[in-house]
Order: sequence, then structure tokens, then C-alpha cells
Amino acid sequence: MHWTTIVLATETAQEGGLFAFDATLPLMALQFVILVAILNAVFYKPLSKALDERDDYIRTTDRSARERLSKAKQLAEQYDKELASTRKQAQETIAAAREDARQIANGQIAEAQQEAIRAKEKAAAEIEQQKQAAMAELEQQVDVLSRQILEKLLGSELVKS
Repeated sequence: MHWTTIVLATETAQEGGLFAFDATLPLMALQFVILVAILNAVFYKPLSKALDERDDYIRTTDRSARERLSKAKQLAEQYDKELASTRKQAQETIAAAREDARQIANGQIAEAQQEAIRAKEKAAAEIEQQKQAAMAELEQQVDVLSRQILEKLLGSELVKS
């Protein structure tokens, strides 16, 4: 710095000091108040309004999200209950179908066994009938052969009686 600048600053400080309390102070205060009013109207109020709207939007969205989450949880619980009920019904239906199939199979097996027994009895009866017929035929043949043998041995005149 030069000596002239320091001297000039010293002279200015001695005349009015750092602050001059003349008509400029109220004018500067008035300008400050006007600036604050303009900033408030142009900048702070719209900014405050935007921040309030954003807060309202966030609160509304948060409330809505909480309600949806709660509803989703309730629906999930309801679906889980319905799924458990459906599974239980399906298992009961499967068990009933298995029991029915087992009863049908047992009935068919019993019927097949009865039919096999009837077929066996019928076959045994046919065999017995054929046996009786064969025995009767054999008896006739034995009688005929016995008579022929007797006729040959004794003669035909003695056997006829």
C-alpha cells in the first residue's frame, strides 16, 4: 500500500468515522426493509409454499403407502388362510378318493375271487359230471365185456339168463 491510501483512509475515518449517522442510515434501513419485503414476497413465500406442498405430498403419499401396505398384509394373510384351507380340502379329497379307490379295488378283488370260486365250482361240477358219465360208460363197457367174456367161457346159452 502507498502512503497516500493510508492517509486518505485515516482522513475519512476521522471525518465521519466508520458509520455516518446522517440521512443515509435511515435510507439504508428503509432499503433493507424493502429488500426483505421483496425477498419475502418473491422468494420466501413461494419457497415456503412449495416446501409445504411437498411436505403435504410426502405425508399423503406416506399415509397412502402405509394403508396400501396394511391392506397388502391383510390380503396376504387372507390368501395364506385360503391357501391353507384349499390345501386341507385337497388333501381330504385325495384321501377320500384313495379310500374310494381302495374300496372299489377291494370290491373288484372280492368279486373276482367270487367269480373264480364259482368258476372253480362249475369246473368241479363239470368234472364230476364227466366223471359220472365216464364211470357210467365204463360200467356199461365192463358189463358188455363181462358178458362177452362169460359167453366165451360159458357159452352163449347159459349167460342169457
